[in-house]
Amino acid sequence: MHPDVSPAICGVGMAGKGKILLMDDEQIILDVTLEVLTFLEYEVMFARDGAAAFDLYKHEKEAGAPFDLVILDLSVPEGLGGKDTIALLKSYDPAVKAIVSSGYSHDPVVQNYLQYGFSGRLSKPYKINNLKAILEQLI
Repeated sequence: MHPDVSPAICGVGMAGKGKILLMDDEQIILDVTLEVLTFLEYEVMFARDGAAAFDLYKHEKEAGAPFDLVILDLSVPEGLGGKDTIALLKSYDPAVKAIVSSGYSHDPVVQNYLQYGFSGRLSKPYKINNLKAILEQLI
């Protein structure tokens, strides 16, 4: 498994809520979002870049425990970002559901997220109600 992948499930909620893969390179975003998603009763695993996210997604799918949704940070300066990661994920699993996450709401990928293969978008910093609403819509 890739070295930037969470070694274990970071938050486990009640069965049936959904399993989420969170990819972000910023530790504070990971910490806060993991806490919120766990509070909302989702099972959550994380990766710090797109390559690690792809490896983890593939591993879990092949193990028979696929993710219901992936949240991908658009910009990862020292790794594979969301735009390239969604292309990889779509080539592996055309049915993948993914949300693009960015602090740059005017980015063309965020503005035209459907054209890039994403199912939704989230602006940073996350608002809990927005996060909860999009998760409930897509899962």
